[in-house]
Amino acid sequence: MLKLSWNAADHAQALSQCRFLEGPRPGLLASGRRAAAATVSCCSSPASKAPALAVVSDGLARVEPGSGSLADRLRLGSLTEDGLSYKERFIVRCYEVGMNKTATVETIANLLQEVGCNHAQGVGFSTDGFATTTTMRKMNLIWVTARMHIEIYKYPAWSDVVEIETWCQGEGRIGTRRDWILKDYATDRVIGRATSKWVMMNQETRRLQKVSDDVRDEYLIFCPRESRLAFPEENNGSLKKIAKLEDPAQYSRLGLVPRRADLDMNQHVNNVTYIGWVLESMPQEIIDSYELQTITLDYRRECQHDDVVDSLSSHEPDETLEAISQLNGTNGSAVSPATEDYRQFLHLLRLSGDGLEINRGRTQWRKKPMRR
Repeated sequence: MLKLSWNAADHAQALSQCRFLEGPRPGLLASGRRAAAATVSCCSSPASKAPALAVVSDGLARVEPGSGSLADRLRLGSLTEDGLSYKERFIVRCYEVGMNKTATVETIANLLQEVGCNHAQGVGFSTDGFATTTTMRKMNLIWVTARMHIEIYKYPAWSDVVEIETWCQGEGRIGTRRDWILKDYATDRVIGRATSKWVMMNQETRRLQKVSDDVRDEYLIFCPRESRLAFPEENNGSLKKIAKLEDPAQYSRLGLVPRRADLDMNQHVNNVTYIGWVLESMPQEIIDSYELQTITLDYRRECQHDDVVDSLSSHEPDETLEAISQLNGTNGSAVSPATEDYRQFLHLLRLSGDGLEINRGRTQWRKKPMRR
């Protein structure tokens, strides 16, 4: 289970806005009971011009023809056959790649957000950007991001087609989680995985609130019946605690200011913007010789459009690699071959004025492959 590594009451105001988990329409599910037969919403089927309609019967979802928007009909995504996850295909555009013609990590994060939003709308949740269920809207509750963890094994290149599957499920009494699997559509090879943790917050008081049974009933009907994790491995990196980076940091980029384009539909700085800020303080020699393999961010505080942000980074030794290096010996070298091909950093984003923590992060980098 992912746990918040800070006091929930003290830091509820610090959490950034959610954009992807939402709830079903009225009358879907009475508390504690399964719906007998309820129409949910439309989501497109790539195999036909007409969009698909998700229908729930005895707690199971299926996809049927129906009516919907033009976007629904043209979108290359649909619920899976059991209705408990959603898949969508994307073509990597030229403006989504970097200097090496492969997708940037910001592109990957944006696609994760997009497919999550489309899944939420596809099962009938709110389209206002807060991903709320009927009960949540009555109680003025929203979902907010607590943690995001992304692992990329192979970056897709310009014009590659990526298929992303996503699903959500309960996570304790105050949270939920959404997971993703990324595949190269041409080869069906898994090229990345991601998971995220979300908590519920009162939109007016900015305080966290437990997920009620009524809310759980509204969204769990669309979740896998058994636990399904993108990272089922024991002691996987998505659960690893991130220590706070203290000054003086080895590298810094001060005075970052949100642009208007960084604001989302809810007038908050978009979650993906934080990834770019984290990378701004990375040393150029790492950017030139390594590629990002893993990024984990713990969100602590909302960032407003008029805030000024400092980005701090420092090298973090990896205990596992250090132990391997000591066991195998380094042949007199200060850096062993194992650690030479791998780098790990701690990150901190803070408000420039008062030093309040916005988020903390960890990145892991691998040596760039040799060009042929």
